[in-house]
Amino acid sequence: MQPVVTADEMTACDATALKTISHDVLVRRAGMVVGFAVGRLLQGVSGRRITVLAGPGSNGADGRIAAAMLTRRGARVNVVGPFPESHDLEGSELIVDAAFGTGLSREYVAPKIEAGVRVVAVDIVSGLNATTGECLGNPCLADLTVTMAAYKSGLLLGHGPEHSGTVSVADIGIPIGASSMALLGHEDLTSVPRRARDANKWSAAVGVVAGSPGMEGAASLCSLGALRAGSGMVRLITRRSDTQSPPWPPDVVRREVEPEDFVATVLDEARRVKALVVGPGLGIDEASQRAIREIISKRTCPVVLDADGITAVKDLSTLRQLVDAAASPVIMTPHDGELARLLGRALGSDRLKDVREVADQSGVTVLSKGATTLVVSPAAHQQQVLMVNAGTPALATAGTGDVLSGVIAAMLAQGVVLPLAGALGAHIHGCAGARATSTLLASDLPNLVGEVIEEAHRER
Repeated sequence: MQPVVTADEMTACDATALKTISHDVLVRRAGMVVGFAVGRLLQGVSGRRITVLAGPGSNGADGRIAAAMLTRRGARVNVVGPFPESHDLEGSELIVDAAFGTGLSREYVAPKIEAGVRVVAVDIVSGLNATTGECLGNPCLADLTVTMAAYKSGLLLGHGPEHSGTVSVADIGIPIGASSMALLGHEDLTSVPRRARDANKWSAAVGVVAGSPGMEGAASLCSLGALRAGSGMVRLITRRSDTQSPPWPPDVVRREVEPEDFVATVLDEARRVKALVVGPGLGIDEASQRAIREIISKRTCPVVLDADGITAVKDLSTLRQLVDAAASPVIMTPHDGELARLLGRALGSDRLKDVREVADQSGVTVLSKGATTLVVSPAAHQQQVLMVNAGTPALATAGTGDVLSGVIAAMLAQGVVLPLAGALGAHIHGCAGARATSTLLASDLPNLVGEVIEEAHRER
């Protein structure tokens, strides 16, 4: 995992570094890595026309060091201030954005940059809030951001991903130390458990409480996601219905029970499995919602709460009461509309703050899906924030969230603890989606999940 810091945390790290390293040395190191990055991006700089937007602070100093280095290597470099005239940029093949850094708190309107001109940002795109990713004015769109020492959370949140381009973290000798936030990478797939030689089908069994007439697909997708992610057996509990169901996956053990026996059957299964998914396609009628609340309050194993399972909880106070009634951990996977409903207000520009509030008030780990998925555990459990940016827009199709819930449950059933189980599930899910070679269907995902995990095991 790579550490992720806020602007204030980065300021504290800088202060620590400056006790043993001079400011001039850090600036020289930063400027050099930016210069090398420009050279790699242009595949040589001799004769290339480069403009550096250099502000009054440390970012501007970094930019001027980069300019001097690029000039020595034969580039035609023009250093201007943060508010250049249009003629200052004419003929430029690349712009180095070193106007302002992580300390900016006012609006900044970037100069208009012609199409085809590449942009390299120093530390963070000028005009982007380094903590929230909120735009302060009108930042430019960078092709590459060379950020110093660690990811800034604003590179991953809000408008950060669309404005930052590819992010490269440069080690210039600033120690980061312990961080409460981290970004998962492909290397973290080594944490996905291998099946033990003496394992049996019950060793990582998952219960899935899902499905209703017309929503059988949600239950099937969730079940297959769990199986492909390492569960040795999925036990699917559904209520008996007069409606004819489509064929169920033959790999799944299905218990179809009378409505009046539903909760008792689920609680019986919960004592036998290692993790339980509650909610996908289960129904929003009052009987279903009442059953969900009872299952949460009487749970005896970790629970993944998704879809209709979240709908059954009207507010954070109700969820907290249900969670506090039993000891096993709970993770839920709300979309933005569900987060807003639980909070009782519209979401703000600081998404992480909102997700933290839900986690703290409810006592559950919250997985908030997005361009960067957030997995946030409650403060009472030594709050951690794990981030995943392996997702792809291809996953924006019905049913993919059901697969994700199954994958997370499989991680829990194999002994991975929260919030890592949620973050690993999201990373695997994102990597699987990225493997699609055509328009992705949710039914494609379980097999792709299996491929990602098998490849990770081979690479160990």
